Amino acid sequence: MNVFINDIPLILKKAGQKVYKHEYDLILKASEQFTSKDLIGDVLIKDADNALIDRLVRLMEVKKLKKLKSLTLITEKKQKLTEYLKDQFKIIKAAGGLVIKDGKILMIYRLGTWDLPKGKLEKKEDVESGALREVEEECNIQVEIIDKLPKTWHSYAYKGKKILKRTSWFVMNCTDDSLMKPQAEEFIEEVRWMTPEEVMEVLPKAYTSIAFIVRHYLQSLKSGKV
Repeated sequence: MNVFINDIPLILKKAGQKVYKHEYDLILKASEQFTSKDLIGDVLIKDADNALIDRLVRLMEVKKLKKLKSLTLITEKKQKLTEYLKDQFKIIKAAGGLVIKDGKILMIYRLGTWDLPKGKLEKKEDVESGALREVEEECNIQVEIIDKLPKTWHSYAYKGKKILKRTSWFVMNCTDDSLMKPQAEEFIEEVRWMTPEEVMEVLPKAYTSIAFIVRHYLQSLKSGKV
């Protein structure tokens, strides 16, 4: 489960999974006292439980933890803790695509941020149909699904409610971009084909969850899995 709260990755790992201590800037136990000022860089917290989830979600929503890169929680009960985390939010389902053509990736520019085309599913709509519809509507192109990507979960507040959006992602092939244009109603200013190198250059101006999906795809290309 790839969760992003205020654009910060929150990673849950089961006790016993291999962890490399050198990858973390700070390692704590849930029982230790710490404040938001202590959370700098990549942080690992052991023995995570429901109380820690409550505390961390509140911190991550209220404080601007600009120095925190990622938060990894180690727990004996990963499934139960995952369900407890999801219970703190209203779940909304969405879907989108990483569209490719001739080795290039389609990026959109919306509200000052580079993004991938995506959107909420309609009632009773399956994820594949929703992903195709959203991509085609937002970019005015024709696409087909060729592979799956990991799901992402990211939180935001809307009308006083805590929302957790689950987005299903797919690799898509563009079959027709002759009429490509940004969907102005969705505040999209630009739709642009980019080389992988160009995409990596703009990722610092993208949401962390989008960077995660793009990097996962590019890594899978290197390993020959796509």
